[in-house]
Amino acid sequence: MVIVGAAIVRNGQLLAQQRAWPADHAGQWELPGGRVEDGESDEAALARECLEELDVAVTVGGRVGDDVPLPKGKVLRIYAASLVSAGDEPRAVEHKDVRWITARELDDLDWLPADRILLPALRALLASP
Repeated sequence: MVIVGAAIVRNGQLLAQQRAWPADHAGQWELPGGRVEDGESDEAALARECLEELDVAVTVGGRVGDDVPLPKGKVLRIYAASLVSAGDEPRAVEHKDVRWITARELDDLDWLPADRILLPALRALLASP
């Protein structure tokens, strides 16, 4: 099973969201995203998840980093993304909080373990023009 995540960048900042549940991960940070459903492309799943979790439409770009193995044979796959309308402000629909962060702030958050593995790739994404 593939879990997709969005590295949404705006004005040199990355969007992170803080989990509200489950209890053992509440308060930790992750990239928006979720499970790819049967018959759905990675890109379609990511667009759907961002609409559900953040109430914003995104344009999905290229891959960021390598696949990250997850428990039970799952894999986490990250894509660069941007807001369809730059003026839209993502909101925490299913999460505790959302925050725009700079490359310098990446290490300040308590990331979920799978997302933490991707920090070097996210740092490179934020450094690219």
